[in-house]
Amino acid sequence: MARSDQKILVFDTTLRDGEQVPGCQLNTVEKLEVAHALQELGVDIIEPGFPISSPQDFHSVQQIAQEIKHCVISPLARAVKQDIKCAAEAVASAAHPRIHTFISSSDIHIKHQFNSTREKIIQQAVEAVKYAKTFVSDVEFSAMDAGRTDNAVLAQFVEAVIEAGATTVNIPDTTGYCLPDEFGEKIKYLFDHVPNIDQAIISVHCHNDLGLATANTLAGIVNGARQVEVTVNGVGERAGNTALEEVVMLLKTHRKRLKLDTNINTRRIYPTSRLVSRLLRMPVQPNKAIVGKNAFAHSSGIHQHGILKHRQNYEIINPRQVGISQSEITLTARSGRSALRHRLQRLGYQLTDTQLKQVYQEFLQLADKKRYINDDDLQLLMGQKQQTGGIKLLKLEVLSGQDLISMATVQLEVKGQVQLATASGNGPVNAAFTAIDKIIKRKVRLEEYLVQAITGGSDDLGKVHIQISHRKHTYYGFGADTDIVTASVKAYLAALSQIIT
Repeated sequence: MARSDQKILVFDTTLRDGEQVPGCQLNTVEKLEVAHALQELGVDIIEPGFPISSPQDFHSVQQIAQEIKHCVISPLARAVKQDIKCAAEAVASAAHPRIHTFISSSDIHIKHQFNSTREKIIQQAVEAVKYAKTFVSDVEFSAMDAGRTDNAVLAQFVEAVIEAGATTVNIPDTTGYCLPDEFGEKIKYLFDHVPNIDQAIISVHCHNDLGLATANTLAGIVNGARQVEVTVNGVGERAGNTALEEVVMLLKTHRKRLKLDTNINTRRIYPTSRLVSRLLRMPVQPNKAIVGKNAFAHSSGIHQHGILKHRQNYEIINPRQVGISQSEITLTARSGRSALRHRLQRLGYQLTDTQLKQVYQEFLQLADKKRYINDDDLQLLMGQKQQTGGIKLLKLEVLSGQDLISMATVQLEVKGQVQLATASGNGPVNAAFTAIDKIIKRKVRLEEYLVQAITGGSDDLGKVHIQISHRKHTYYGFGADTDIVTASVKAYLAALSQIIT
């Protein structure tokens, strides 16, 4: 039966299972930084590494054991005396030491990986636990590939290792094979058929090969498991492990029903996620639950309208709970007027319905060219509206390229009259300016031409500032567009419009 009104212990294996991802190895300094972050996050147990695997990993585990005082430190060891002794030496200085030893329990592993029998493997597991108990009082045993192990056989393993002294027994779905109801039934079977199960904590460690890691972990919890083995951002071998942030926020969101919680300081989830992503050099997918870039971003007009009226219309978690300051209203071509008005109001623009309607159409034209519209883009859009003057750009066509003479055709509306001109030049911008000069017929001098560096990606706005002189007076123009030639023309016309009054 599932237990209620209890804390779920969080066992974090980011530094062991998570670090096994190819290309994601950490040095000792980096491991220590993550370990301190995990301690601040509030995890109960840290699996800092596999000491026997390399001298550096041994040193890293040893350093973490010395520095981390508020978490159980639980290095991994195979069910082999040499491994266990090495782990014991690495964790000797820990305030709360644990040894985590493991061996496979499934027939497929026993036959094809160990070339052994169930009886011999169970005996090896028992001997490993007993040997680990000679070093520490807190010993965890994992029955690797328990997800594909016959339930009756698994019950024998669990009973035997608890009798040998295991204080925690982990039931891993090592290959991510199980369905949630199947995995939940496996945990329930153990509680119903292992007579000494109340003498140990049952843990679950699920992989995400079929995308079911979090669902299987929840099924284990509901059926009595009281420790979850997880990683930050769900990192881990192959498709990864159960994500810490998903399980923690799932329990918090459904606390009234499940009556379970963790010791995690949820406001540290997002900062810890960023740290792990940076140090492992492993970006978080944008649509990742809880910590992905888009987890609290809204771009659909319908959703934006609903969020602005009441956050819970489309958000079941307050972003502040996980350390994100606020939801993001992402302006795109799919955004509606409500979202645009909201963002403009934040920038200090108060528009009437008529003004908003006009600005919205110009916003859509920009949004069709640029995937995301940020505050700078809106400032530019509103700034350009103040520089309309008596000149309107109707058409701009440019031909340019290597070994080609640049040509530009410009069509303007000047004081109500439509005029067209074509000119060549030294590059597309010069050609366009020369064509404009043919129409405007004013003698001006280009004093300064400045293109602002683009920092937001290849589809960002090009921002152009221009200074011209005419009859001893100086005029300034500003333009922005995803096309740098168009931005230049807009800036030039903004300056000229102050002359053509």
